[in-house]
Amino acid sequence: MTTAPTTRSLTLFETETLMDWARIEGWNPGLADASAFHAADPQGFIGCFVDDEMAAGISAVRYGDDFGFIGLYIAHPGYRGKGYGRRVWDAAMAHLEGRTVGLDGVPEQQANYRGMGFEPHYETFRWSGSIPGAACRDVAAASPDMRKSIVSYDRHFFPAERSGFLAQWLTPPRLAMVMVRDGVVHGYAVCRKCHDGFKIGPLFADTAADAECLLKACAAQTAGRTIHIDVPVLQAELAGILEANGFSKGFATARMYRGPAPPVRMAGVFAVSTLELG
Repeated sequence: MTTAPTTRSLTLFETETLMDWARIEGWNPGLADASAFHAADPQGFIGCFVDDEMAAGISAVRYGDDFGFIGLYIAHPGYRGKGYGRRVWDAAMAHLEGRTVGLDGVPEQQANYRGMGFEPHYETFRWSGSIPGAACRDVAAASPDMRKSIVSYDRHFFPAERSGFLAQWLTPPRLAMVMVRDGVVHGYAVCRKCHDGFKIGPLFADTAADAECLLKACAAQTAGRTIHIDVPVLQAELAGILEANGFSKGFATARMYRGPAPPVRMAGVFAVSTLELG
């Protein structure tokens, strides 16, 4: 006899299961994403369970006092069409009550999200390919003593303070590269190994030239394997660099917000951090 479904926060082990569902769906998460994601908001990974088996999951990560982000919204194929996905969605939105909520929606779901109060603000395209690695005089691997400066720099380009997430995201096995001139951070990027190739995100920089330097510094660590990078459509100069190097333009998503759109310095957002956590 099937017991009544229960909805609760996920353990780290269960979050790893949700990440594996994302792999099966073809979303190509990073090999070590689960622990960094879970650390961002341990209560923000939610599952619906039927007879002690996870039927659906979602992430609803709180950042600061007034922002949150939805991602990893997946129902197990064996439990679809039974309302379990709606249960985790409702729990996620309750967890983020009173905040502006962001998500990255694929085109076929954007009408549904608009019906729930989300409005699109910009489009992002996935670019995939390889580019020759190169050293840059002002770029080096981020050392622990640089993290406070990177967190401060990051705040210009992300809707909220996220030092808890970055404490994990800037550490191995991911590679964080930072551009510093005269002791001041002018950009940074994080490269991580995925089931297919590598992803770079975020890529935040003062200029497109700085972003290209950071991209090539990351590429030098990938042994020529495929790089995937999610670039806002307004970054035409970086898109041109990628295209000139043979990158292919893939699927699109729209950054959508329910509530007031948070102020960020979009001119410096050359690649979003992750489609799952913003």
